[in-house]
Amino acid sequence: MPKIKTHKGTAKVANKRKNDVKIGRPGRRHNTGDKSASFNRNGRKGSTLSKADQNRLKNLI
Repeated sequence: MPKIKTHKGTAKVANKRKNDVKIGRPGRRHNTGDKSASFNRNGRKGSTLSKADQNRLKNLI
């Protein structure tokens, strides 16, 4: 049986940790000067995937 390839687009966005998957927040790539300071601050924190999404993506990363 062949190996499952890593989905490179997902691997660049999500980081697998011990018990969950850490992802960034949307809207952080460009034009941050036009966005509010609170939006940029909150975007630095990142977030985690829900359990349902983790089960869906566990073979991709």
